[in-house]
Amino acid sequence: MRQRPSGKDRLRSVAGKLRWLRRLLAVAAILGLAWGGGLFWFASQLPTEVQDLESQTDAIVVLTGGSDRLNTALALLTAQKADKLFVSGVYRGIDVRQLLEVFEQSPEDLSCCVFLGYEADNTRGNAIETADWIAAEGAASLRLVTATYHMPRSLLEFRRRMPGIEVVPHPVFPEPFKRDDWWLWPGSSSLLVSEYSKYLVAVVRNWFESLVAAVP
Repeated sequence: MRQRPSGKDRLRSVAGKLRWLRRLLAVAAILGLAWGGGLFWFASQLPTEVQDLESQTDAIVVLTGGSDRLNTALALLTAQKADKLFVSGVYRGIDVRQLLEVFEQSPEDLSCCVFLGYEADNTRGNAIETADWIAAEGAASLRLVTATYHMPRSLLEFRRRMPGIEVVPHPVFPEPFKRDDWWLWPGSSSLLVSEYSKYLVAVVRNWFESLVAAVP
């Protein structure tokens, strides 16, 4: 007949499980604090202004995702900050003339200088698509136009894919996004949480890819 565990054995088993639970909770708390601290650091590092308004580059690159981005990029092209504009992540079926007409720009004036990329559907894809276009054009520098909250991840991906290309960040500041006191604004806080999480994933993925590439 199988002997039932004694009361002391049961207490030891429960105590052991509680120790493991406390350790798991402690690890979860440490990771949560690290993630939360990183989120506030990430928010504090977002650009608050365009640092370099004067430099000429070989191209302007804008990532789709907001009308203010493309308006800014077209204004930079008109101001002759570069001779060419590449729009990455455009919906298939949209051509240069249609795009310019939507943004109330003259196709006759700018269609020669605007190029569209249709392959990208995320930031990593933007970087890959742009790298191919930059190589084909023989460009050595670009001005990158995207939203301020999207700039850290975009720079990470672009510099990873184009280590020899000078990338000048040109952040755009969408009106709905509240950088100051962002935690008081549900839309801004959820956007930052999402962007920070994607940034961490990109950091880990790029680190892993570099590690694999270094293996002989």
